[in-house]
Amino acid sequence: MQVFLQLWGGVFYTLNKIFFSYSEHTKARGDEVGFQRWRIASWAVYIVGLPAWVILLAGNRAWIAAGVESFGFLSMLLGLVIAYRGKAGGSPWWLDVTARLCIPLGFFYSLYDFGGLNTVNQWLEIGLVVGFLVGTYLLAKERSVGYLWYVLMHISAGGLMWLQGYYWLCGQQALSLIFIGDAYLVATRQKEIGGRK
Repeated sequence: MQVFLQLWGGVFYTLNKIFFSYSEHTKARGDEVGFQRWRIASWAVYIVGLPAWVILLAGNRAWIAAGVESFGFLSMLLGLVIAYRGKAGGSPWWLDVTARLCIPLGFFYSLYDFGGLNTVNQWLEIGLVVGFLVGTYLLAKERSVGYLWYVLMHISAGGLMWLQGYYWLCGQQALSLIFIGDAYLVATRQKEIGGRK
């Protein structure tokens, strides 16, 4: 079951990063329809991979990460809604507000369960959580700086997966960093070109 969950979560989360990269490339070529399609696909596969990650993290008492990943569904849904409607269509206000209030449940449960912040895993979870929440929220709003927050998330998640013996998922985190870096470089290059016009 553990191998299946690793494959399920790892494949769909990696596809999310690949599709983000493709979306930035299509946007750079001026293909707004392609950008929207890749953006919708990236958020959809993210949501499909989410349950596997929550089960794996909760099974290892990584409560901060499991709690935030669970509530992170709302940020993913926010991204999907904005990708589908386009920026002009926006998103429901309640979804935006709820997406900002995700972290406390997992954080406080972890403090309760472990009696404070006293494990390396918890510190890695905090890096994962901050990178995930801020990055997902900013990318849902189509702000490229969210990719930098994803770097923090992937480094922290890779360390956590290594410590928990999920070496395949640790490798998946490293692979995802390549696509995150590509997406960020394309997005910032496009922004610079747009700023010069």
